[in-house]
Amino acid sequence: MIDKSKIQEILTGYDPKELTIATVCSHSSLQIFHGAREEGFKTLGICLGRPPKFYDAFPLARPDSFLSLDSYAALLEESDRLVEENAIVVPHGSLVEYLGAEKFEDMPVPTFGNRSSLAWESDREMEREWLLKAGIDLPMRFATPEEIDRPVIVKYHGAKGGKGFFISKSKGEYLGKVDSSQRHTIQEFILGTRYYIHYFYSPIRSHGYALSQGTLEMLGIDRRVESNADEIFRIGSMDELEAAGIYPSFVVTGNIPLVLRESLLPKAFELGERVVEASIKLFGGMIGPFCLETIVTDDLKFKVFEISARIVAGTNVFISGSPYSDLIEKDLSNGRRIAQEISLARDQGRLSEIIS
Repeated sequence: MIDKSKIQEILTGYDPKELTIATVCSHSSLQIFHGAREEGFKTLGICLGRPPKFYDAFPLARPDSFLSLDSYAALLEESDRLVEENAIVVPHGSLVEYLGAEKFEDMPVPTFGNRSSLAWESDREMEREWLLKAGIDLPMRFATPEEIDRPVIVKYHGAKGGKGFFISKSKGEYLGKVDSSQRHTIQEFILGTRYYIHYFYSPIRSHGYALSQGTLEMLGIDRRVESNADEIFRIGSMDELEAAGIYPSFVVTGNIPLVLRESLLPKAFELGERVVEASIKLFGGMIGPFCLETIVTDDLKFKVFEISARIVAGTNVFISGSPYSDLIEKDLSNGRRIAQEISLARDQGRLSEIIS
């Protein structure tokens, strides 16, 4: 990973009045560009080939300029262009996936947040260590197929938008489905309702839900719509479907907004607080947006099965604000909140605390 001192050196050459917020034209870019514009920043979209035409349909979210590449790997060769634009790159799932985690970590351009958090997120062993140190209740994990004694969900390593998951009810079924050449984890399948909770951690704000340093916000909740998994059981039981060669797919195709019953909100904040405090001790802190992917069981307990240490696409349902973010500030999206944090840090001379 590029040394933070190198990034700080680059930052000293930036004109703080001419900062540009840049990201890849995918995932959550509409709200990132829109939020940046609302806070008075210039914007730059990174794309392959010609600028995507669909931005013309959304003028309030169309970036001011584009950086067109032949491949995402070429982004490293264009770092000087980004620096000339006083660019701060906002990472999201597609940017990291397209560029690759290692290349992203080495990119010599100031980036919003702590790059170290993505390494902890993308490696399931490190992710589990993080959550356990935070005292989070996790689904049981099975070290070997011989231990499988209940339904399990198998996950291959790396963020793939829901690809690489499958459910097995027994050791034999697992052995028939698994690609043992790929790193994966075997996790207890928990029955309950899924809630993907969108948080924002600021190390520089002093008002709000206070942590040991900075504040925590909850900006929204969504649930993913996953290819055929949400509708497949309308046509038969699991056994009938498998007999017909039909299996559930968890590829994410969209998102649905949700709210929690209010009595669960204290627990939700406690989860976010624990995760942030553990991140500070482990790798200097996770900065900005993150998401805890949870299941609430019928006895109203949270099980956390994954963390995304960056903005997630589920925040796209709240570009004009959520029932929670509207109680902080009207029409506050995750993308706009990122721009506000950059603006606050710039005005306080503290950009080095939120940039890596």
